[in-house]
Amino acid sequence: MQEYKKTMIGKDQIVPIAERMRKNEVWLTMIHAFVTKEGQIEVCYDYQVEPNIESYHVVGETVLPSIGGIYDVAAEWPEREINELFGVTFEGLDVSQRLFLPEDMLETQGKGQIMVTPLSELRKKNREEAGQQ
Repeated sequence: MQEYKKTMIGKDQIVPIAERMRKNEVWLTMIHAFVTKEGQIEVCYDYQVEPNIESYHVVGETVLPSIGGIYDVAAEWPEREINELFGVTFEGLDVSQRLFLPEDMLETQGKGQIMVTPLSELRKKNREEAGQQ
């Protein structure tokens, strides 16, 4: 039976843990984030340490080191997602292009925030940009 082991860490432990896991040929399963009840961002690094999952959690940090150089796109894509959705900066990560949010969304509505715009407002904006009323 698979067990889940959660460990709280500081941001200075992210890279050494990733390097150790990679050296031991452990798979990075997932990097994900959420906002805690206290309003802090919690970033989680999950590794498949057979037969279990070891999950390392960092809370309350908005700047973290990227582990893309260690785990390539297995780390880069979720880091980019977390950057877009939560505004967490991953040092050394290329975020020159968006993954899925519109290019102007974050500049106009705040970094790392998904804002829902009513369809009527989107239609109005499209008509205005097209020169229609």
